[in-house]
Amino acid sequence: MKPCVLVLAFAAASPPHLARSDEPSILVAYDSRTGHTEKLARAIAEGVDQVEGAIAVLRRREEVEDDEILSSSGILLGSPVHWASLSAESKVFLERVGKVLVEAKELGPGTTPRTRAAGAFVTGGAVSSGKELARLSILAAFLNMRFVVIGGEEADGFGTLGAQATTAGSDPGLSEAELEEARRFGKRFASMTLALVR
Repeated sequence: MKPCVLVLAFAAASPPHLARSDEPSILVAYDSRTGHTEKLARAIAEGVDQVEGAIAVLRRREEVEDDEILSSSGILLGSPVHWASLSAESKVFLERVGKVLVEAKELGPGTTPRTRAAGAFVTGGAVSSGKELARLSILAAFLNMRFVVIGGEEADGFGTLGAQATTAGSDPGLSEAELEEARRFGKRFASMTLALVR
């Protein structure tokens, strides 16, 4: 009985959302201080995993390995809104993505980029805290790195810049509607990324 318990304990300790080499992986990277952006990232990863043939690789931005950047078919970056922009740590992550691609000769003069998708998601304390500006900043960086940008979709069918949540004031934390929008975004992102890279 003890060997079986050890095997189960080992399986439970393995990291979640690891991509197999034969599946297109979508890196869901995030910066989170209060846990709100992490919750949004987890919902997005759930949406990605609903799409057959795609798998989410969920990581805090500081835990992302260079090979995960290079092997991904798409990258989604989540950030808390700081002063109507993305967090400084999220900006550092974007700089790192660019550096990794340049060093791999996938970005810069005379290079042929691998087709990759990108998207953004954010959390902010107020309805008008700069969530749009933060997502646009993330998307602009990805466009400069020759990613194909994919946006989200609201419940009523209109497009968005990516998932978002208002986490303070009269709407503290994340609502089920915001989490559902994040799942839809992950599913849409994965479906479109697979169509792009296949």
